Amino acid sequence: MKSRDTLIRLKRFNVDEKRRRVAQIEAMMAEFDRMAVELDREIAAEEQRAGISDLAHFAYPTYAKAARTRRDNLRDSADELKGQLTEAQAELGEAFEALKKVEILQDRERSADRAAEAAREQAAMDRIGLARVARA
Repeated sequence: MKSRDTLIRLKRFNVDEKRRRVAQIEAMMAEFDRMAVELDREIAAEEQRAGISDLAHFAYPTYAKAARTRRDNLRDSADELKGQLTEAQAELGEAFEALKKVEILQDRERSADRAAEAAREQAAMDRIGLARVARA
């Protein structure tokens, strides 16, 4: 029984670790998206200041060009994280299933123990009852 409790604790820790990983990836994706939106605003403001929005124009602002590159890199990174998120979610599902299997086994074992204990108690009560009947 003690080893099963240790196994359940280990499985729960594993599930919690996988949940943290999923949450971390989701937070990184949200942060990248937020940064990309901010860069979009900065690009628009820089283009408006310069009065040039044509990327091919020779006088296109250098800062806007660099900001576009950075924004595109952030979006690429967010797209790469989507694959990692899918994988992490699958691992979380597998870890959760493994935990549930062990918990179900433990519940069955406890139910069997309770049933055996109830049968022992009933047998003891039956013996007491038969002893009283025999004395009477």
